[in-house]
Order: sequence, then structure tokens, then C-alpha cells
Amino acid sequence: MHLLTANEAKARFGEILLKAQREPVHISKHGKPVAVLVAAEDFVSNEELKLELLQLRAERARDQINAGETVDGGEFFDQLLQESDD
Repeated sequence: MHLLTANEAKARFGEILLKAQREPVHISKHGKPVAVLVAAEDFVSNEELKLELLQLRAERARDQINAGETVDGGEFFDQLLQESDD
């Protein structure tokens, strides 16, 4: 993992683009993280994985609904609120 400030990234942009092809480059501004530069290929792979996970979760939810594994929404949120008060 490569860390640098926004000013360093600006001054060495071409070099940073090359580094991002090998590993994520973390960029901070005023000491706070603001961005991570990654290879386009890695970004696309991450987006595909997120979509696949979302589709699996939707499929699982559909199966649970079809199996009658549901709860009343109001009761569910009431329980959440009670747990947060404890």
C-alpha cells in the first residue's frame, strides 16, 4: 500500500498512475484519507463482486420469503430500538 498526500499525487501523477497498476495508492488531504487510486481492472472486478454478492443476498431473501421465514417489520424495528437502549 502506497500512501501520499494530495499535493504529492498532483506533482507525481504519472508515476502514481503506474504505481496504481501494481497496488492501491491511498491519498490524504490535511491528514485525512480522501481517495484510493486503483487499477481500472481491479475496480471493475470489485464492482462485479459487489453485484454478485447483492444478487446472492436478493436470492437468499427471496428463498426466505418463499419459505415463510419473515418477521413483522414493526416488531423487528421495535426490537432493534429496545436493544439499542440496553
